[in-house]
Amino acid sequence: MQNNISETIQSILSRHFGASPGEATKEQMYMATAISVKDILSKYRNDYKTLVKQKGGKRVYYLCMEFLLGASLKTNLCNLQLLEEYRNALEQMGFNLQEIFDLEPDAGLGNGGLGRLAACFMDSLSTLGYPATGFSICYEYGLFKQKIVDGLQVELPDNWLPGGDVWLVPRNDRTFTINFGGRIKESWCENGCDIIYEDSEQVEAVAYDMMISGANSKAVSLLRLWKARNPVNFDMSLFTQGQYMKAMEESSNAELISKMLYPADNHTEGKLLRLTQQYFLVSASCQSIIRDHMAVYGTLDNFSQKVAIHINDTHPALVVPELMRIFLDVYRFSWERAWETVTNVVSYTNHTVMPEALESWNEDLFRLKLPRIHMIVKEINQRFCAKAWELYPGDWGKISYMAPLCNNTVKMANLSIIASHHVNGVSCLHSDILKKNVFHDFYTMTPQKFGNVTNGIAHRRWLVYSNPSLAALLDECIGPDYRYDSSLLKNFKEFENNHDVLNQLSSIKHQNKIAFSNMYMDKANIKIDPDTVFDVQIKRLHEYKRQLLCALRIITLYNDLCENPDLDIPPQTFIFGAKAAPGYAVAKQIIKLIWFIGKDIRKNPKISSKLNVVFMENYNVSLAEKLIPASEISEQISLAGKEASGTSNMKFMINGALTIGTLDGANVEMQREVGNDNIFIFGLRADEVSDIWSKGYNAYSYYSGNDKLRKVIERLNSGFDGQSFSNIANYLIMGGHGVADPFMCLADYESYMMCHDKLNALYANKTEWNKISLNNIAGAGYFSADRAIKEYAENIWHLTKI
Repeated sequence: MQNNISETIQSILSRHFGASPGEATKEQMYMATAISVKDILSKYRNDYKTLVKQKGGKRVYYLCMEFLLGASLKTNLCNLQLLEEYRNALEQMGFNLQEIFDLEPDAGLGNGGLGRLAACFMDSLSTLGYPATGFSICYEYGLFKQKIVDGLQVELPDNWLPGGDVWLVPRNDRTFTINFGGRIKESWCENGCDIIYEDSEQVEAVAYDMMISGANSKAVSLLRLWKARNPVNFDMSLFTQGQYMKAMEESSNAELISKMLYPADNHTEGKLLRLTQQYFLVSASCQSIIRDHMAVYGTLDNFSQKVAIHINDTHPALVVPELMRIFLDVYRFSWERAWETVTNVVSYTNHTVMPEALESWNEDLFRLKLPRIHMIVKEINQRFCAKAWELYPGDWGKISYMAPLCNNTVKMANLSIIASHHVNGVSCLHSDILKKNVFHDFYTMTPQKFGNVTNGIAHRRWLVYSNPSLAALLDECIGPDYRYDSSLLKNFKEFENNHDVLNQLSSIKHQNKIAFSNMYMDKANIKIDPDTVFDVQIKRLHEYKRQLLCALRIITLYNDLCENPDLDIPPQTFIFGAKAAPGYAVAKQIIKLIWFIGKDIRKNPKISSKLNVVFMENYNVSLAEKLIPASEISEQISLAGKEASGTSNMKFMINGALTIGTLDGANVEMQREVGNDNIFIFGLRADEVSDIWSKGYNAYSYYSGNDKLRKVIERLNSGFDGQSFSNIANYLIMGGHGVADPFMCLADYESYMMCHDKLNALYANKTEWNKISLNNIAGAGYFSADRAIKEYAENIWHLTKI
């Protein structure tokens, strides 16, 4: 095998780059290595496609605006069980495999938890052998590359394709035309109604396929990414007349659709572009799904028996009217037949209770951009409202709230629920909130639709591949089968009183801390002491996730150390990683605050030996794979009732970090799995939060009644390193243009501080700390994407493994 690998890579180097191993650069060797792995995946993929076609199994099509894959080379080699063979082959040619890994950029196809969850699910679908295709957009630029300049987040282009497109397979045989804007003309004939588009803008969607390997599996799933291009031939006459910009305009307008993930939408142009992206994704995907189905079966009569289409959050909700459009306009279905087919194949996962994330569109913009889809949504709305009126006669308030189109607003979550045969939340608490509050009227109307599938992570990537020393210890203690059946991790609990295992666990964590500290020093020239406690909060920067609450604790510690530099506390390093949406002013101010606190602390050598604050710029999957195995405290401190699930909490847990968190999202189930003594819960519960808001939340009362908190607010006003943060002080106490402290940092402050003090005291008892760490690893088996995908496949999609 090793000789075959060497020969294959040498052949690729010669054919693609005209180089021998002795002449090749590291970049060329990375490309050649990746191509050789892609060739293996292509063979597996072709064999699996043939098998699926022979078996005639049902397939799932998973639509999501983002797939946060990270780097692919290492994961593919590990999944294919070829890591050591490739390592040895490259060493013989004079190259280091880790250095080759480091050359690969993270694929710029996602932002945070939603995209990473989708990537983990694709891994599990392949591993378990379920026929699956993911659909998204082939963004030229990812969200953005984050640079922190004097505390300010600066957004730079994330051009990932020069090193990442090696994994893409262009499919020029899979192109579909999509219409935007213009006018719709109905022409009736004896065969029905012909829909004619007048003065519409046509865009072509071109498929680029990325193969997703499974662990120790020859099933290979497909992630199909769509790139936009102008289908009209280049206007040479304009160009020869010197009208260069005019000649390029149409092409540039089309390509803008797949240019960048999540363009800012705080202006009309941004909103239109986002809507355009969403319809582009679903139209190309629906046309592709139906084309592939017809190629196999030649009929749509069995479509609902052979196809499951999953809407991951509301971004792909337009799949509902787009399927209706194709069935009605192209295949001449009756409305009733088309609607029955759609509602039998579509299912929907809700990922948030945040009002701003329950997408809605201004009807005028919607009609302007998508006139035919607007007509279909109007018809869906009229039929739904008529049905709702029968159930709730005279209750226009309830019907308006549930309607997908009301008050000049198209509501995507309502559309998704109405058309789906199954709706799920992503943790037990979140799903209960959906049923009791956010979608209560829908739940009352169709309770059989609603269920729960708690999120999970690709535990092989986040434990076995990212933390090989811990994986080796687990192999030694409980055997390697947990890699494919995560429930077997529970057997590790038998070693909770084994001092040798606990010492090994402690040593592994310390070595991971050293490795991360060295890596980050090389990367950012920032020193992190591996002998300090690593207290970590890594996630999207949002007020409800409460990075600000953690900052308030840091300021408290800083104040205490300024008063008494000899204070006896465990030396600790707080590490943050997060991107704020470009138009999110409050989130950017919180980044600036954290950065300036760290800068101010580092000016005092005595205090900085006990307290350090690091804000990692451009946090991504590759950084997380190095940081999470080194982390000791996991901050999961969102306001109860706001976080749907979380997945970073699961990644920290399976690597032995201790969780401090609220009873929010999947933290509730984590507590169930490990017991009260092995997780550190603080703060208000979701029902208590709702009760306080209903009575009127008074942030000032918490400030006035707590001396330490008052000093923290005073310090915000006086500032750090010459920079005042009175705006954040006012945000917490006065509210500015909104309610004061909208995510109740002050209400949970005292409880949070007391819980952290408990953690600090525990850290001195290494044996007890390591025992709790072990129990977290042993209790993490439930939070595997394999378990989640089995639940989706068996209970929602009704798939059979092939």
